[in-house]
Amino acid sequence: MEYSSGNFIDLHVHSTASDGSFSPLDLALLVQKAGLKAFALTDHDTIDGSKAIVQNKRILGPVQFLTGVEISAGAADFPGIAGSFHILGYGFDLAHPRLNRALQTQQAARKNRNPEIIKRLRSLGMDMSLAEVIAASEPNAQIGRPHIARLMVQKGFVPSINEAFDQYLGKGSPAYLDKPRIEAGEAISLIDAAGGVAVLAHPGLLKMPDDAAYDALIAKLASMGLGGIEVFYPGHTSGQVCLFSSLATKYHLLVTGGSDFHGAVNPDVKLGAGRGDLAVPYAVYERLVEAIHRLHSMSSHE
Repeated sequence: MEYSSGNFIDLHVHSTASDGSFSPLDLALLVQKAGLKAFALTDHDTIDGSKAIVQNKRILGPVQFLTGVEISAGAADFPGIAGSFHILGYGFDLAHPRLNRALQTQQAARKNRNPEIIKRLRSLGMDMSLAEVIAASEPNAQIGRPHIARLMVQKGFVPSINEAFDQYLGKGSPAYLDKPRIEAGEAISLIDAAGGVAVLAHPGLLKMPDDAAYDALIAKLASMGLGGIEVFYPGHTSGQVCLFSSLATKYHLLVTGGSDFHGAVNPDVKLGAGRGDLAVPYAVYERLVEAIHRLHSMSSHE
């Protein structure tokens, strides 16, 4: 892997605790190699990776670290959303009981989802088992669709991971099974209760019909306690970056950004650099940390 050094950060990274290909501790080393100044581990519906890093802080060296999570959110209150609706959380208490209980429930539901996906693929003529998926994945990986897709490629059922999702595993495809979700308001409430900042992940992937729809969405989420918008993201066009930046200003929200790095699961996306056009400045991290400190200070005085 080649990286360009600079005063940059990455606030959207995944490890083997969810569906990435690097362990949390290996990621900490990779961040240093990339020359990044700060990062957050935002695994899907789990904070086990963040706990592992906090328990081994010495491995971070000079790199700043934020606890993080990416919660799969329900969109019952938001008609018109056609893409992935996720809420990121930053700077929360890893031991918060309510947050931990909710995420444990999510993980259990995710685990129960995998056998049904395999069953559907087998009915389509693909001879594979969950045991094979686990054996072909990284140790202690939180098994999900990306791991199933990789085995499909290895066994010659599809030529690529993208093809596996397009033809079989993506939404609307024959082996797709919707994952468990926490409604958006509850996800924001969980993060807030644990002392963190809730941020709307990759809004460009929501595929809203127009700018007015995005405005209405952000306004409603802000009223629920949303604290920020992930403006800088590899899939966002320059026009979308401008739109989301202006909405962040309009609704007094923080601006964040990250690569959504998964490692070998999505090799086109590089840590800190996305597809080569991502450079999230350190000032974004500083503003986020300032907001987290203000929240903690207010909480301690209540």
